[in-house]
Amino acid sequence: MRRRALLLQGFALTPLASVLLAACGEDKDLPIGMAVFKWDRDVCTRCKMVISDHRFASQIRGGPKDTVFKFDDIGCAATWLAEKGKEFPWMAEATTRVWVAEFASAGKNWLDATAARYVFGKSSPMGYNFAAVAENHAESLSFSEMGQKTSSAWPANCLPGSATTASAASVLSK
Repeated sequence: MRRRALLLQGFALTPLASVLLAACGEDKDLPIGMAVFKWDRDVCTRCKMVISDHRFASQIRGGPKDTVFKFDDIGCAATWLAEKGKEFPWMAEATTRVWVAEFASAGKNWLDATAARYVFGKSSPMGYNFAAVAENHAESLSFSEMGQKTSSAWPANCLPGSATTASAASVLSK
């Protein structure tokens, strides 16, 4: 008899539990159109590393299928933009959105990556070491400037000693 009562109570609580668990994975304050990050489960589109550091995450969304690409480091996103410009020509369209986590908010505040400013010297997941900030500082860089530095610091084809580089700025400025 106790077993039957326990099972009935379990079934009665199932809808409530699913609602509570569904709310755990949501980010309430995401910009319109941005996909939710599944921290410690999503992997970076470029380097395949698990996305866990909320301070450096970024996302690109656009194209005819509204495709989402997630990154663990803004340097990965900028370099990937430079590498994949020909494969995904829609990245140069004005409707393509690029977001980056504001460093100080640890992923609670998201910035338009193309309008954000970038400061060097923060230890990022892939070692590009750029962090996004909302305000212009004396030594901060624009997205274009940061993209040129990340693309030249990490060869576009990822082969040691290669001189082949590209720039995210060249993709987004078309």
